[in-house]
Amino acid sequence: MKITDVRVRKIAKEGKMKAVVSITIDDEFVVHDIKVIDGEKGLFIAMPSKKATDGEYRDIAHPINSSTRESIQNIILEAFEKAMDVPDEIAQ
Repeated sequence: MKITDVRVRKIAKEGKMKAVVSITIDDEFVVHDIKVIDGEKGLFIAMPSKKATDGEYRDIAHPINSSTRESIQNIILEAFEKAMDVPDEIAQ
C-alpha cells in the first residue's frame, strides 16, 4: 500500500482541529475527512467517524495495525507541516 496523494484543508478557526485531510491510496482508493488534531501530546490524526445510535463515535475507515496507522500519520503530518508554510490562497 502506498499513499499517492495527500490533500490538506487547513481549518482557519481556533480550536484543537487544525486540518481535514484526504488521502489517495495506490492511485485507486480515497479516504476523506481524516482530521489533524492538536492534542496534549502534540499533533495526531483521527480517522473518519460517525456518531452511532448510542452516542459514541465509531471509525468508518481505519488501519488494522499500529504500524500502518503510524505510517499514515507520519505522511499526513508531514504534508500538514508543509501546508502550514504555504499561504492559504494556494495551499492544497
